[in-house]
Amino acid sequence: MKHFAAALAIALTVSPAVAQDTQEGADLMEEGAKLLLRGLMNEMEPALRELEEFAEDVGPAMKLLADEMGPALADLMSQIDDIRNYDPPVILDNGDIIIRRRSDAPAYEPQEDIEL
Repeated sequence: MKHFAAALAIALTVSPAVAQDTQEGADLMEEGAKLLLRGLMNEMEPALRELEEFAEDVGPAMKLLADEMGPALADLMSQIDDIRNYDPPVILDNGDIIIRRRSDAPAYEPQEDIEL
C-alpha cells in the first residue's frame, strides 16, 4: 500500500508539469503555424496584386466580349443537343470552321426555340 501511495503522490505532482509542457507545446505549434501562414501571405502578396491588376485590365474586354458574343453563343448552344456528340472543329484553308457530328452519336432531334 505504501508503494501505491508513493506512486500516486508522484503521479499527482508530475501531472501539472506534463500538462504545462503539453500546453506550451500546443502554443508553440500555434505560433509556428501563424508564422508560416504570415510568411506565405507575404510571399503571395505581389502575385495577388498582379492578378488583381490583370483582372482590372481584362475585365472591360471580357464584358464587351460577353455582350457581343453572348447572343451568338446562346444561339449556337440552342442548336446542338450535347457537345459530346460532336468531333473537334476543323478549320479549312479558306477559314471556314466545320463541326461534324460524331458517327456514333444518337440521331439529331431539333429542340424547340429556347428563350434565354
